[in-house]
Amino acid sequence: MKLVPIEKRTGLTREEFIENYLKPSRPVVFTDLAKDWPAVQKWTFEWLRENHGNLDVPLVDNHIHDADKYFQIAKTMKFGDYLSLIEKGPTDLRIFLFDIFKKIPELADDIRFPTIMDGFLKSYKFVFFGGEGSITNLHYDMDCSNVFLTQFQTRKQLILFSPEESRRLYHHPFTVMSKVDPLKPDYEKFPALKGATGYETILYHGETIFIPSLWWHYIRYVDGGFSLALRANNSIFTAVRGGMNLVRHQFVDKSMTKLLGLDWQHWKEKKAVENAQELLQKQA
Repeated sequence: MKLVPIEKRTGLTREEFIENYLKPSRPVVFTDLAKDWPAVQKWTFEWLRENHGNLDVPLVDNHIHDADKYFQIAKTMKFGDYLSLIEKGPTDLRIFLFDIFKKIPELADDIRFPTIMDGFLKSYKFVFFGGEGSITNLHYDMDCSNVFLTQFQTRKQLILFSPEESRRLYHHPFTVMSKVDPLKPDYEKFPALKGATGYETILYHGETIFIPSLWWHYIRYVDGGFSLALRANNSIFTAVRGGMNLVRHQFVDKSMTKLLGLDWQHWKEKKAVENAQELLQKQA
């Protein structure tokens, strides 16, 4: 497996972005897309703790995608206590897909939707929090939107793969998930992974990464911290595919998981291996 650095750009115009990154579906890191947001200066651990520390927040851990857990909440904690926890050191506890703007609507005044492209989904914005060493497993976003992820205060490592690498990543059917760990590649278990090309960056405070629609991403919190995800859709085809993914998740994958449990997980793993082997045989 090869990892290539993701390009970082300052002063990227709308026209350049659309022609060189959006249309060809290429990731890029903006160093200055969020430079005028009040949140960049305002959202510190101390400020969030002092102003919103009494909010109850749901937390998940690294078992979130296990077949016998499946998106279960690990525990609930006061927001201020959680912020103190992730400041102190490593923990796998994360705030995941929790719409903090519904609980604290005034936070929306501190961000700006970019004009770098059209189609931003203004009702779908999430702030993700995690402790040092916590990870978000390799996946692509179920709704198939383009994602603009802005980092605050600390550092986050991201590794991306194009949709063309799905079979090499042992994509589990009926899901948007892979069990491959790009930081610890197991070539004995996943031999097709050797031929994959990934794209890597460390995201720093105030930087924004553009993750194109359908691109796989793996995220590791280098330090305890948080980032804001904004979503945009520029294609009716990806919107339709996103709707199909949601239907598959709700009516196929969740139902089969409830019905068969680990047997369903094992079938998906077996099918992912078969698809990868078929690819290797074609290339032999």
